[in-house]
Amino acid sequence: MIVLSIDTCGASGSVALGRVEPGSISLFGEVDLPGKTYSAQLVPEVRGLLAAHGMGADDLDAIVVVNGPGSFTGIRVGVSSAKGYAEGLNLPIVAVSRLAVLAWKAEAGRAALDAGRNELYVRDGSRESLVAAADPLTSADLAVCEPSLHWRFPDAMLVEAPTAGDALRFAAPRLLAREFADIATLDGNYVRRSDAELFSKAAEKAATGKT
Repeated sequence: MIVLSIDTCGASGSVALGRVEPGSISLFGEVDLPGKTYSAQLVPEVRGLLAAHGMGADDLDAIVVVNGPGSFTGIRVGVSSAKGYAEGLNLPIVAVSRLAVLAWKAEAGRAALDAGRNELYVRDGSRESLVAAADPLTSADLAVCEPSLHWRFPDAMLVEAPTAGDALRFAAPRLLAREFADIATLDGNYVRRSDAELFSKAAEKAATGKT
């Protein structure tokens, strides 16, 4: 099957195009997306990537999207674009976690990403959570892709940030097993609540006098 993969969760993103068959994964090409340009550049870059390989959107058989955690805006752009392609072209979709792709890429059991605000996104086995940077966390079997985290965890495995091509390869078994997401309910894997939700909760507590 011909697969389009989208990752707009990090400081920079990418889109990739490849073929997935039993026993064979071929990556045709991958294009980087500079940060803060996702909404303007994603669709044109997908068109260009398809055209560069003599294809159009109608040649696609499935979509892979990295649905977080990471930039809230980036996640929304990636997920909404992936759902748009999937719904408009009647294609199945597989959503994968950026933390899971990072751990897979490093062949590690655990992975961590900088979540900002002195917090980390952490994956331990299949469990993902938000932890305070001050919380004790060992480097054992831990994968990171950001120099700032490698400075903090010098014994962790430092690998290049996962890309859409990595996500496509990671998702291949699920694509072949036809383990597709429900497009209607697919959402971002935010791990942390958005500022709007946090401020809404704070305002609600203030209005009711709760602490």
